[in-house]
Amino acid sequence: MRQIRMLILAGCLGLTAPCAFGFETTAEHAVILDYDSNIVLYAKDAVEPMTPASMTKIMTAYVVFERLKDGRLQPDDVFTVSEKAWREGGWASGGSTMGLAIDQQVSVADLLRGMIVQSGNDACIVLAEGISGSEEAFAEEMTVRAQELGLTTASFKNSTGLYAEGHEISARDLAELARLTIENFPNYYKIYAERDFVWNDIRQPNRNPLLSRVSGADGLKTGHLSQSGYGLVGSAVNDGNRKIIVVNGLESERARAEESERMMRAAFREFSISTPLAAGDEVAQVPVWLGKERTVSAVVNSDLALAYTTSDRNRIRAELIIAEPLSAPVKEGQEIGKLEISGPDGVLKSEPVYAGTSVDKMGMFAQAFEGLANLVSPSSLASAE
Repeated sequence: MRQIRMLILAGCLGLTAPCAFGFETTAEHAVILDYDSNIVLYAKDAVEPMTPASMTKIMTAYVVFERLKDGRLQPDDVFTVSEKAWREGGWASGGSTMGLAIDQQVSVADLLRGMIVQSGNDACIVLAEGISGSEEAFAEEMTVRAQELGLTTASFKNSTGLYAEGHEISARDLAELARLTIENFPNYYKIYAERDFVWNDIRQPNRNPLLSRVSGADGLKTGHLSQSGYGLVGSAVNDGNRKIIVVNGLESERARAEESERMMRAAFREFSISTPLAAGDEVAQVPVWLGKERTVSAVVNSDLALAYTTSDRNRIRAELIIAEPLSAPVKEGQEIGKLEISGPDGVLKSEPVYAGTSVDKMGMFAQAFEGLANLVSPSSLASAE
């Protein structure tokens, strides 16, 4: 099949598409997400399910936040600490803990801070049991709700993030979960920025290194397991512009702190977003064979947003591709080809283009004259393959 290719945007855009070429990370999984546009600026193994460790608690908190927002739960509601919560999440467990005691009565407000600020596994289990009757039932609810939110890689087996076979979510879905948390629960999200929390006269600091390393950082959650390495979901605001990052699979706590700081600074310094084409904008004029009009406007039906880095600014190639020579009649809104944006590593973005107007077919006499004219003096407005 012949293809008509029209180089149209390279000179005027000078931008690169999402997943910019010049940035790399030592993390096994990584995402940089622009909050306002929901555009992924950088991704590395971001759609493959991974073990999230304590970053799971962002979903646990999300389910609790929803109940607080709709009134099914109140901040001063009290839950009782079970033997399971103490055994699997208390001091004796050796993991992150709020330091709860069996049969202790604890408010939802305190449990949230114990879970978010102190990363307390015991606080998670108490909340899960108090809301759903058992941690297993709560984990099922987490999974169902995550799927409803469009987090298709999410599968939760517990509320804490302790290792369990099949407990997983992708870095991209974690970034989206963070975005939804910030968007839907601005008041409760503030808990993620609290620097410490005191329980039973024991002050425990927030483990998120970004809070002390990056100006404007205000969330979210760290995670670590031997099976997954060190990870973090973080967010920060600079001049009203918010970015979200996810890293996982780093080799040490120090590496996590340094790499997450580097990624967050790069998110603001090295990446920008532009919308060179808005819905309805013309991409190019496309030749129409045997049309009453010789060309038709090719338009996009949605905004075309691109991310770019300063270092890779001029490395994009954009082409309008028509699958075969376009023949009249052409109807307005008819899909006529695609806009393909490529970088050094291949195609990065492909968007359909549509006819901006209708073009009727020539009459029989005009068709005959056109055919004769082409035999005498053939011409082409684009390269064919």
